[in-house]
Amino acid sequence: MGDRRKGNEEYKVEKKFPWDRFWLSVFKILTVLYGASCLYLYLNQAVQPLDYDNRYFQSDLPYHISMIVDDGWYYSFTAYAYQLLYLLAGKSTWLIALLLAVVSVGTVLLTEKLLQRLTDCKERNSFTLGGAMMLNMVMPFFLEWAGRYRYVSYQSGNLWHNSTYLCMRLFAVASILIYLKIEENYREKIDIGQWIGFAVLLVLTTGIKPSFLTVFAPAMALKLLWDLCHKVPFKQIFIFGCSVLPACGVVLWQNMVLFGEETGQGFAWNPWFTFSLHADRPKAAVLCSLAFPLVVAVFSVKELIKDKKYFFAWLIAGIGFLEALLLAETGSRSNDGNFLWGYCFAIFYLFVLSFVKWMEFRKQEKHKTVYRVSFWLAGAVFLYQLYCGVYFFIRLLGGETYFMLM
Repeated sequence: MGDRRKGNEEYKVEKKFPWDRFWLSVFKILTVLYGASCLYLYLNQAVQPLDYDNRYFQSDLPYHISMIVDDGWYYSFTAYAYQLLYLLAGKSTWLIALLLAVVSVGTVLLTEKLLQRLTDCKERNSFTLGGAMMLNMVMPFFLEWAGRYRYVSYQSGNLWHNSTYLCMRLFAVASILIYLKIEENYREKIDIGQWIGFAVLLVLTTGIKPSFLTVFAPAMALKLLWDLCHKVPFKQIFIFGCSVLPACGVVLWQNMVLFGEETGQGFAWNPWFTFSLHADRPKAAVLCSLAFPLVVAVFSVKELIKDKKYFFAWLIAGIGFLEALLLAETGSRSNDGNFLWGYCFAIFYLFVLSFVKWMEFRKQEKHKTVYRVSFWLAGAVFLYQLYCGVYFFIRLLGGETYFMLM
């Protein structure tokens, strides 16, 4: 009788449905569909006429292509890639669209690697891939009272209309991954291969768009200064800090191209100007853009002190916010909101860290009821922001402008 019962129990265990494998397969399919959808979107964006009044599949991509193909003018490393792909495709744009689709899927996969590193997860599972997929789709908490436009009234780490941001974000996530590896052990030893890789990635990221470096470098400088005050050897801090210098040289070149005397462009101190361009209530729109991270932070205040990675993400976001808050371009690009790009990536990275913190709420042993409520509350906010992103993306696939209302 005992043997029969034992056999029944083993049979039940064997028959247990492999939910993780099932959901992993689902998210793999969704990743492929996402890549195909992005390819369709970018193919349509790339062939639109250079007409600011055209709202059909509106994006910056035709202008980015035209700058190098027609005008021979560039400030971004993407221009070299676009020119080569344009010629290889027989003066067509389909290879450029394919590149951007690969970049979009690549960002999902690198986000998964980032989640694996932050959670000490050795292998891919439904949480890492599904989380990465969702984190590449979430958008601001849309509230018409704060801003009528689903995207431009707010700030988002995810968008699909600016090719240089898309490429920059891919390399920025890669840079963060190597930074985290070096940061773990740099107090005793710095691996020269990792140091070179980090410096090269920063150069590439900055060459594509300088926005990441403008929020990351100040945060890294403050972090290293803190370490110096806490008895980390100056030699180690100096070597680690020097990895940023080659990328700073790229910024100087870009500054001459974009803000040279002959361009008529510049930047000035102009508080709240950028945030107020399209928002009805800019302060509320800022809060809506950070809804999920803010809810998580309310229940993770102690973690800001204990968890250095989590604090660093908020530090980058704070620097990005201050840059966007206080600075604005002058000249013909004054209404383009270009000081938002660094903040947009900071929001993306902050969402990743907040997502990890949110999942930890389920493991809390103390104050279980509080953390259970906070888990479901933050989850509801995250799901709504995910809905906002999916809804926005689907409408983009229908040809709508990223200036879409409601």
